[in-house]
Amino acid sequence: MPAAFLADTVSKHIGRSWAAPPRLRQASPAVTPLPAVPPTISASLVVDGVSKRFVTKRSAVQALDNVSLQTAPGEFVCLIGPSGCGKSTLLDIMAGLTKPDAGSVWSEGARVTGPARDRLVMFQDSALFPWLDAFGNVMFGLKLKPGLGKAERRELAQQHLDMVGLGSFAHTYVHELSGGMKQRVALARALAPDPKMLLMDEPFAALDAITREQLYADLQRIWERTRKTIVFVTHNVREAACLGDRVILMSPRPGRIAEEFTIPLPRPRDINSLDLARYAGEMARALKAVTGGSPP
Repeated sequence: MPAAFLADTVSKHIGRSWAAPPRLRQASPAVTPLPAVPPTISASLVVDGVSKRFVTKRSAVQALDNVSLQTAPGEFVCLIGPSGCGKSTLLDIMAGLTKPDAGSVWSEGARVTGPARDRLVMFQDSALFPWLDAFGNVMFGLKLKPGLGKAERRELAQQHLDMVGLGSFAHTYVHELSGGMKQRVALARALAPDPKMLLMDEPFAALDAITREQLYADLQRIWERTRKTIVFVTHNVREAACLGDRVILMSPRPGRIAEEFTIPLPRPRDINSLDLARYAGEMARALKAVTGGSPP
């Protein structure tokens, strides 16, 4: 694939993997979308009655069914649920990367109709450019922010590498970074354009336990400092209890909101603490209940 085409694609959806599109294609809307009437409730993000269906030549899959939720400004919300329940599909719809068949999504009072600079996505794959060093990858992300001169972009790139603890690795290339360091660079790249919302799809799932624990601490520290609204998808109930102000449990396909949990524990939280384990145990029991005892 030509490098110019690749760069152009990722500049539109920074952090989005450039892998081949999924085998499932989107179904034609079965229900007329809701009219573009702004929500009256003050919230950072509003998901209103969202449904999504995918079809193939042989079958149809109802991924989401009438999902509604909202996040307060600066809230950290985690989505958990069994595999295939539509968590990532819902995150894609929030990001404007996938259109719902029914319902609507609103961000800061504006209807979501596509990707935008105020909502950036961080995926499990860091999706860094291998021909750029860490500094160059963060600089690339700043192309999303208009009105910045080169000197300002350079200053912001260095500030955000310092924020994630990689200031001294600014000129290290991707192949020289560990998995955890790559995810820190991806986090710095997502934060540097100063989005209002960060959408994170299992960004730590492929990392070892020790690296994940360090990143839990780093992400909590950065969230306390920036107060970004974060929606975080995970399969890990302990991870959700460690990071979230609120945890939303989704049912097996078709994905619906099954239950919500508020986590009032003070920060920073230790994923190995007994208090956190109690909340994680409660969520694990609820997850087992919605799956009928089958593996999530």
